[in-house]
This record gives sequence, structure tokens and C-alpha cells, in this order.
Amino acid sequence: MKYLLLFIGTVITNNFVLVQFLGICPFIGVSKQVTTSLGMGAATTFVMVVSALVSWLIQHFILVPLNLEYLQIVSFILVIASLVQLVEMFLHKSSPGLYRAMGIFLPLITTNCAVLGLALNAVERSYNLGESLIYGLGAGVGFTVALLLLAGIREELEFADIPKPFKGAGIALIIAGLLSLAFSGFAGMI
Repeated sequence: MKYLLLFIGTVITNNFVLVQFLGICPFIGVSKQVTTSLGMGAATTFVMVVSALVSWLIQHFILVPLNLEYLQIVSFILVIASLVQLVEMFLHKSSPGLYRAMGIFLPLITTNCAVLGLALNAVERSYNLGESLIYGLGAGVGFTVALLLLAGIREELEFADIPKPFKGAGIALIIAGLLSLAFSGFAGMI
């Protein structure tokens, strides 16, 4: 039950994008189409889960025993960068259309603060290996949910009569703000 609550809490009440405001750049940049958002969400979820695993292993079997905790950020960034390179090579070979649609936002997963925040939060909260994996999965699913919600709304708004000043980034930011308020309401912050 503890793992289920951690997963649901990470997806909804502590959503990395809509509540913690981490990973906003790809959230706004990639969320123009549902298919692209789903691909980016899947790639980010994979990176989050595997980086949670590898970061936990590095923290508990290398950094802590050797008293090298000050190297957390550097080692976690190296893990994340390596995983993103693997995802990028996989997508380039298996799905060139999705690879092109994601454009610059795919390699930017490396610098996505949500992924680094996940690794650092898991260490700070002293999660065990199972909790770290569930936390990574929940964060990735929450990121994907946020992307899909915004992309779905943006696709529908393409056919709506929106005043010219609000078209594009303006309406995307308004929608993101409203989604953020809604998700914050789940946490009881309002």
C-alpha cells in the first residue's frame, strides 16, 4: 500500500511539472501534439526510472561508503546524460519521425531539472531501492500526464476562435497555469 500511495502522490499531488514546477521547458515546448508528447513522456519516464535505480546504487554503494557525497550532482548528471544518449540513439534508429518531432527537446532531457530533481529528492528523502523506483515511475508518469493534458488541450484549441494575442505561447502558459492550480488543489494547497 505504501508504494501505491507513493506512486499516486508523485503522479498527482506532487506532480513534478504542475506542482513542483520542474521540467517546464519540455512541458511547454513539446506539448503541441499528443503523439510527440507521448513519445517525450515515455522517453523521460524511462530515463527517470533508470536514473532513479542507478543513482540509488551509486549513492549507496560508491558515494556513501567512500565518503564522496559531494559528488552527487556530478555523478547523477553523468548517469542522466548517458541514459539520454541511449534513448536518443534508440529513437534515431527505431522511430526517426518521433526523433525529428522531438527535435532539440530530446537531448535536453539531460538538463531537465525534473530528472536531476528526482535523483536528488530520492536521496534527500532516504528512499530505499523500491521506493526510488516507484518514485521514478510516478514522476515519469506524472510528467507524461502533464504533457498529454496540455497537448490535448492545445490540439483542441487549434480549431477554437482565440484572440490573436493569446495564440501560441500565451494560451499555452494560461492553460499550464490553470492545470497547475488544479493539481495544486489535489494537494490541498488552495
